[in-house]
Parts: sequence; C-alpha cells; structure tokens
Amino acid sequence: MWFWWFMFVCDLLIPVLMIGVGRMMWKHSPENINGIIGYRTKMSMRNLDTWKFAHDYCGRLWWKIGWVMLVPSVIVHFPFYSSTENEVGIVGGILCTVQCVVLIASILPTEWALKRNFTSEGMRK
Repeated sequence: MWFWWFMFVCDLLIPVLMIGVGRMMWKHSPENINGIIGYRTKMSMRNLDTWKFAHDYCGRLWWKIGWVMLVPSVIVHFPFYSSTENEVGIVGGILCTVQCVVLIASILPTEWALKRNFTSEGMRK
C-alpha cells in the first residue's frame, strides 16, 4: 500500500508542476532573454517580443494541460489501490511516460504560434 501512495504522489508531480510553472511563465516570465531559465528555443530567443510571447503562450498551455492531466492521473490510480507493486509500478510508469510525452509535445503548438505571429527574423506579422 505504501508503494501505491508513493506512485500516486510521483504521478501527480508532472501535472502539478505544469500548473505551477505554467502560471509562473504566463504571469511572471523572465525579464531578459537568457540561456538558463525559461522557454528557450531558437525562435523564442530572437528578441524580447518573441521571448514574452512564447512564455505567455506556453505558460497558458501548460496551465490548461496541467489541469486536464491532473484529473485522469488521479482517476487512473484508484482501481489499482489493492494491486501488487508490479502492477502499480507498471501503471505508474506508463502514466508518467504519457505525461512526459504531453509535456514535450507542448513545444509544437508554441512554435507554431510563434511562426504564425512572427517572421523568421522575429518581427511581428
């Protein structure tokens, strides 16, 4: 039973972090372009306008996706409450993998939005 609780908490980390970090990116993006903190792609780092836009867009996206992923992440675990550690581990691993794929895939709509709104030089269309 302790392993179930451990996996339950671990599988809630990604959605909760997406909600928190998404809110921070959306409301309090880094003031200056840097290579350490923030949404860092070639397009987002063109100028301050693309930097702010990328953080706003990706932050809102992560915030929404985090809330959407939180509910199924909780629901998936309950049928496995009295299951073996192997079953709980497999379900938790699959869930964590899906969450990571969704997190990484969120780069695509952000980059598409940047390309729709900015030229390749970083000027607004």
